[in-house]
Amino acid sequence: MQTIPQAPFHNLHALWFQLTGTLCNLACSHCFISCSPTNHALKFVAPETVYRYLDEAETHGVREVYFTGGEPFLHKQIIPILARSLQAAATSVLTNGTLITPTVADELAALATTSRYSLEMRISLDDVDEARNDAVRGKGALRRALRALRLLQERGLPPIVAVTEYFYEAPETTPQEPGSGSGFYQKFRDFLLENGIEKPRLKVIPVFAMGKLHPSETGAAYVTPGMMHGFDVTTLQCTKSRIVADGGVYACPLLVGEPEARLSENSLSEAMQPCSLYHTACHTCYVTGMTCSNY
Repeated sequence: MQTIPQAPFHNLHALWFQLTGTLCNLACSHCFISCSPTNHALKFVAPETVYRYLDEAETHGVREVYFTGGEPFLHKQIIPILARSLQAAATSVLTNGTLITPTVADELAALATTSRYSLEMRISLDDVDEARNDAVRGKGALRRALRALRLLQERGLPPIVAVTEYFYEAPETTPQEPGSGSGFYQKFRDFLLENGIEKPRLKVIPVFAMGKLHPSETGAAYVTPGMMHGFDVTTLQCTKSRIVADGGVYACPLLVGEPEARLSENSLSEAMQPCSLYHTACHTCYVTGMTCSNY
């Protein structure tokens, strides 16, 4: 039986929270962890649990905090939770944007204005065409996400837009003017500019053979021990981040709920140990340099 390689833990750069478990108001057809309005496999994380782990993370010098789901804005205590997080480190929220109303945008802007650290909002889209986007995310998803983008822009919180490259062909190779971009990057950049987002930022996410995407669709592969020889393991996000979710602390935001990825039931310090690179997602991160963080 082949030995499964491991990634050592170096330092706690980023702490993640799977704030609303697997519950989401959308049911995207490519969701990596199969979130939906009816998936209760992973429960919400209670505010007091978030605060306890933030206290512990501060003792380890955490530099970034991320909140994801599910859909984080389904959590009724999201604003006070963000307020506490912003006392500890720069904080980001990964959201589909559909629940960001003018009132919510005002609350987020107030937090960003009064906090010591920066607040980032990352909104997921799949296409600039309403029909194509909503075929993946559900009717009205693009319209509501675009509303969120505008609301945040108007309040001085220019969002990051996340796009999964699974739906797009390879970028065009035809020479263009310097800085013009190509492929779907240019497509989304122009879309954001046209809709009032003055400084477009795009986070490109590779496809992962997991969740609602069957491995056969994406050419699943695994990290082997030989692949680790001479490889800079610090490029793997699991060497410098951990995620808190229902059930404990896990090695990776993509592997929450997986028994093999759970490193501790109730201690962040205990979870700062080597983790196994056993999943197809590990191979994707290995070959693409993917990180779930903003940059």
